[in-house]
Amino acid sequence: MIAFLQDLLIRAIEIVWTNRYWMSWNLFLALIPLGLSVMLFRGKVARRSPTFAWWLGFLVFVAFLPNAPYILTDIIHLINDIRIEPSIWIITLVYFPLYTAFLFAGFEAYVVSLINLGYYLKRQGWGRSIGLAELTLHGLSAIGIYLGRFLRFNSWDFVTRLDTLATSLVEDVLGKAPLIIMLVTFAVVAALYWLMKRITLAVLTYQSIPCTKSLEA
Repeated sequence: MIAFLQDLLIRAIEIVWTNRYWMSWNLFLALIPLGLSVMLFRGKVARRSPTFAWWLGFLVFVAFLPNAPYILTDIIHLINDIRIEPSIWIITLVYFPLYTAFLFAGFEAYVVSLINLGYYLKRQGWGRSIGLAELTLHGLSAIGIYLGRFLRFNSWDFVTRLDTLATSLVEDVLGKAPLIIMLVTFAVVAALYWLMKRITLAVLTYQSIPCTKSLEA
């Protein structure tokens, strides 16, 4: 038993070490819009009237936002790893927990980012626009995910390769097959967001109850 656990631990370290670069990079990109959402929608800047710098930051937020749900597409790496891994124990005890934590962290960054946006819209008196804003960003994220996964564009290509990106949008993305893929992606992102938003808000509400009771006491 001890030998089995030692082998399992060694193999787990090897797997994490092998995947550390692309997982860390993709997770870093997913956390960028989360950090921007805190600054733009929750920080001191959010209490002032939108300035040019705020709008510029908002455009960067929208450009990087698809990187968070994009992590869901990295499940293809899990499928490939399962195909070549002979041990069911490694698959069950290492690969599944690792990828579950990775996918959850990336998508939760997306959920919290949009929750922060909704908080900002509500404070500005635009609470009725929250649903429309979420659906719009789901759609833009679906387009961004397709551009990233299939055409291999990055968020910064909106600045460095705008002409190439625009050409691809017209020539490639507007085809029948890409539109179907983006519609399916939109549906998956919207459905998961609807579920995770409610879970996240429920957890946040539950955690705030003890604090509220202590203040009332």
